[in-house]
Amino acid sequence: MHVKIAWLAVVFWMGLIFFFSHQPGQESAALSSGITQQLHSILTWLPLIDFEIGLLHALVRKGAHFVVYLVLGMLLLHALRTSGILIQKAVFFSWFISTIYAATDEYHQTFIPGRVGDPVDVVIDSAGAVTGIIIYLAIHGLIRWKKRA
Repeated sequence: MHVKIAWLAVVFWMGLIFFFSHQPGQESAALSSGITQQLHSILTWLPLIDFEIGLLHALVRKGAHFVVYLVLGMLLLHALRTSGILIQKAVFFSWFISTIYAATDEYHQTFIPGRVGDPVDVVIDSAGAVTGIIIYLAIHGLIRWKKRA
């Protein structure tokens, strides 16, 4: 049962990525602009921080790529591990599947009005997946270490 839930989480997350990638350019830009405006209004209250809105918007868009694939990397590694895949293979396949999904997602965006496929986004997505995998391994190692103590 636990294995099915782990894979269901992966499928759900991939579906969520697909949903956001399938939004036309105007909708996607409006969403990220709204988030950027909220962040900018918060950051302007902090002393010594003066983010240029264009830079902040780029950080929000690229940061979203990174974080979404960070979660995907973690979910894939968890699903593979609960399926009994050895850790070395699970790490590789988590990264590989995440990166292939990122590449196909960027290709998918080339068919959406107002969107483009950007190879740089695939690199950012892949880096996010690797970071998620490392975080998962660190948490897993910490839990194992605490159980021994």
